[in-house]
This record gives sequence, structure tokens and C-alpha cells, in this order.
Amino acid sequence: MSKTKILAIETSCDETSAAVVEDGERVLSNVVASQIKSHQRFGGVVPEIASRHHVEQITFIVQEAMEEAGVTYEELDAVAVTEGPGLVGALLIGVSTAKAIAFAHGLPLIPVNHIAGHIYANRLIQPLQFPLMALVVSGGHTELVYMEEDGNFEVIGETRDDAAGEAYDKIGRVLGVPYPGGKHIDEMAHQGEDTFDFPRAMIQEDNYDFSFSGVKSSFINTVHNANQKGETLDQYDLAASFQASVVDVLVDKTVRAVKEKQVKQLLLAGGVAANKGLRTALKHAVETELDGVELVIPPLSLCGDNAAMIGAAAHVEYKKGHKADYSLNARPGLSL
Repeated sequence: MSKTKILAIETSCDETSAAVVEDGERVLSNVVASQIKSHQRFGGVVPEIASRHHVEQITFIVQEAMEEAGVTYEELDAVAVTEGPGLVGALLIGVSTAKAIAFAHGLPLIPVNHIAGHIYANRLIQPLQFPLMALVVSGGHTELVYMEEDGNFEVIGETRDDAAGEAYDKIGRVLGVPYPGGKHIDEMAHQGEDTFDFPRAMIQEDNYDFSFSGVKSSFINTVHNANQKGETLDQYDLAASFQASVVDVLVDKTVRAVKEKQVKQLLLAGGVAANKGLRTALKHAVETELDGVELVIPPLSLCGDNAAMIGAAAHVEYKKGHKADYSLNARPGLSL
């Protein structure tokens, strides 16, 4: 039986990526061009600059992915692309490229939700076992997603304001660390102590929603008050205290959700899945509180935005016969 090969394209934010994935689980190639250096001086992603970089890079990245995979367009079964959520200009570059390739080579066009992609990155590590729970933590999203079967997503908890990754970047600016702040704050947190005891918002509430604007405001006010008084605060303790407050809430709510839904697997997904503090706390919680639940955490190479995860999610849609026509457009506000 021939294996299904899908060319996947991801351009939702500031990474231009193309990959070839076989049967939704084997990565034949996964090429990622990062734009971090271009956006660092602005302290965040500038949409116009991101779009221009995608235009410059996308043709070369697709070509490299095809060559690295050692496949021709005739050997492909479909083209997949992130349709949303993301930056509208950035998404449009990927969607336009995928439509052009699909049209030129007579291939089915498969639209993929970016968040679904992050969840299915775990399928590239090992088979998914249903029912499962996914904790999605990225720059713009913090969600608890319950899945009874492939392609079935039930968002049972989400952020009501700032996503965790967004809060990391904002307090990173206050601490003066380079963008993106999450990685630097994580490193600093391991050298400090939780001495400031920032609030754990909504941790006691009887729901699975998140809120990180409170801890962000508390952090910023603490730093500004100290500056006005001429006091110097320990930056490592500040980072450790902030991270502890975020991780405590994420882990507590996730553990409660897993117990209630009685799932077989817990998946960690999204850019913030690279956070060592979160990975360690989740592993400890599963070992001590969730007997019989398997924790799956993707390698660092699959935590950030990449096209291989889009290819993994696209295989499920392909098997279900879900495809788009050439009217496919970018959907920046797309939800699961």
C-alpha cells in the first residue's frame, strides 16, 4: 500500500516553513527559516516585515523541503497550508503559495488550523491515544483541548486575556531581555527563587479558563515601584516568581481537567512547550498525581512553528476527505 506524502506550508507568524510528511507521522523534511533577528530590535513581531520576509523566502524554502525529502511533485498526494489563526498578511503568503502549487500540479488543497498543527506535532513522536487532553501554550494561545478522536477538538478552557507566551514577552521587555523573552526568562528563573509570590489568577475557580494579565500587571507594578524608590530587585528572583505563578496555574488546571475527563494521554503543545520549568512541573505532576496517564512532550524542534506539524494534522483531514477549492483565504481569527 502506497504511503501518503503531503507537502505542508506554514507562514502564520514569523517563521517561513515547508515540510514533506509521510502518512502523518514520518518527517521526510522540515525546513524552517526564522525571522527573530529582524524583529528583535522592535521587541516583537512587526506584521509588515514578517510578510515581506515570507515573500522573499517561501519559494526557496519549499524547494529545499522537496529536495531534502527527495520527492517530486508527481509523488505528492496533497498540499497542506495553515489557513489560520495568525497574522493575516503572513498567512496569505502561505495560502497563495499552496494554491499555486496545488493548481500547477493538480493536487488536493488541504487547509489546516495552526493550533491543531501544534497538537499533532506530538503524533510525529508517537501514536496518539484517545481520549486525550492537550495543553496548548503559545505566544497567542493558552488552551486546554479535549479530543475523543482524530480531528475532534473540544476547547474546555482558554485564556480570557493575555496568553502565557504573550505575558512572558511583555515582562521580558520590562526586564530588558531580548525578544522573544520566554527563553531568557526560563533560563533566569532556574537561577532564582519565588520570593515575590505573584498572584495565581483563577486557580481556585471551578473552570478551566486562564488569565495572565493580573500577574503581568503585578510584575510590572512591582518593578516600577522599586524603580521609583531607587531600589534594586533581584532579576533572577523576579523571573523565578513570575514563572512559578504561570506554571502553577497551568499545571493545576491541567491536572484537574485530566482527572475529570479520564484521558489516556496528556499532550503538551505550542511554543511555550519548550519552557523547561513547565516541562519539569508537568512531568512531576503526572508522576505523582495522574497514575496511568501518558505524558507526551515534543522535542524543542517541534515546539515552535514548523510545517511538519501542519503535515501531521493535514493527514487526518486528508483521510476524512476534507479539502478546499481555490477560493481558500487566510482566516486570522480562526478557532478550533
